[in-house]
Formats: sequence, C-alpha cells, structure tokens
Amino acid sequence: MTDPFAIDRRNAHQEVADHIDALLGEHLDGVGLEGDELVIRAKPAGIVSLLTFLRDDGACLFKVLLDICGVDWPGRSPRFDVVYNLLSLRHNLRARVRVAVDEEGTVPSVVEVFSAAGWFERETYDMFGVRFDGHPDLRRILTDYGFDGYPLRKDFPLTGFVEVRYDDSQKRVVYEPVKLTQEYRTFENLSPWAGPELPRVLPGDEKASGDKG
Repeated sequence: MTDPFAIDRRNAHQEVADHIDALLGEHLDGVGLEGDELVIRAKPAGIVSLLTFLRDDGACLFKVLLDICGVDWPGRSPRFDVVYNLLSLRHNLRARVRVAVDEEGTVPSVVEVFSAAGWFERETYDMFGVRFDGHPDLRRILTDYGFDGYPLRKDFPLTGFVEVRYDDSQKRVVYEPVKLTQEYRTFENLSPWAGPELPRVLPGDEKASGDKG
C-alpha cells in the first residue's frame, strides 16, 4: 500500500531541491533526492553561504543543525566527506549537505551560522583529522590530548597505537605501545581456552561417530 505521507514528503523535498538548484545551482556540485532524502553537494568555499541560505530562506528554514560528521573513503580523492544534517521544524523537512575534502585540505567553520557546530566540528577533527578553518577552539574533544591518530579513519588499527594506564609508582598516567600477548596464540577448535591437551573426542561424543564403546 502506498504511503501518502511518504509521497507528500518526497514531493516537498523535491520542491526544496528545485528551489535551491534554481538559486544556488551554479555554486554547488549537485542537489537532488537520494532515496527520500534531500542531499546537497557543496563546495568547501561556499559552505558558510550555503548554510546561511538554508537557515534563513523562507522555503527552507533549516534552523536546526542536528550534527556534523565525517565519512572516510580511502580509495577516493578527495578522501573525506563532511556531512551536515539539518532539520526544518517549520516545514518538517530534513536536508543533508555533503562537502568533499582531502587530507591536507580544510573546510570553513560554520560556528558563526550554527553555534552548535563548535563541538560537532571538534569531534569530526578528533575522529577523522579534518580541519575547520576559523574554528575558535579546534582541539580534540573525545580522545586524550596525547592521542596518536584519528580513530574513525578506516586505516586506523582496531587496537590503536598506544595504551594508557595509571602508574602508581610515578603517580601519573603513562602511555605505552600496545602489546597483544595473545596475537599469535593457536587455539583448539573444540575449545579455544582448553589448549592442546583437550581430547579430540569428548565424553559422550562417541555416539555421534557410531562407536558404542
């Protein structure tokens, strides 16, 4: 059964997409619907002007910045996407703005457009290493100040590079290289914790092989 609400929402998103394309199309890399979502692909240099337009234009009124996040595409150039998710309470619509940036590039900060962007941009920098030009306090927010690397990059090892512990003798936190003491351990198929002395046939399993004893 067709959902009339979904159709109305899609039509509303398409109207906004057409409106944005007519006014700003030459400054964008593309705007349209992907599935039922309004997706705007912007150039880094124009992100401040674009978000200001989306916030203030009467047909848009995306006044809520839900979050900013990163996406890592290791085999693509430019490697990263910075994604801005917006909400219009007035029109009950959502928009997703994507900006492509390489590892050495920067994206202008949008703190002056949405004050909530301050922490979101710091988190994206902390997790992906994307820098935001003009941010008033761009530093790590989730990891420690001495953290090495960017955890949500797809080439970041699951174990990390260092481990942190409190050294009681030094009365401080110390950083040490990660040591995986079980990295090359050989496990038995029947029980990974029993070791090589575990019998190949456990008591009771002889019935499965037809051995009646």
